[in-house]
Amino acid sequence: MGRPVVHFEIMGRDGAGLRSFYSRLFDWDLDVDNEFDYGVVDRERNLSAEGVGIGGGVGGMRDHPGHVTFYVEVPDVEASLVQAEQFGGTRLMGPEQIMEGVEIGMFSDPEGNMIGVIKEQT
Repeated sequence: MGRPVVHFEIMGRDGAGLRSFYSRLFDWDLDVDNEFDYGVVDRERNLSAEGVGIGGGVGGMRDHPGHVTFYVEVPDVEASLVQAEQFGGTRLMGPEQIMEGVEIGMFSDPEGNMIGVIKEQT
């Protein structure tokens, strides 16, 4: 069984503009009540009739070009980054604990696509 995609992220220079765009386009209810001004798309409020869907976020990064990526849940962020490097990818960041109980890392695949790995401790 493979590792699940558990989160998506859409980032750009104008976070408020992106949140407005995606909220209107897809009828997403974005929660920005957090210290990062990050619009959280709650999985439970954005499911298909069959219960399919993942949560995500839309935010701003003024000093960096935007990106769209997804995060895969892994048991060990460091081990996954090492494997990505062994298979021809490039580590971009991490492991980094972004909040209590959540550790992430980012890598680019051999074609330059940015992918995240995440471990949530429950």
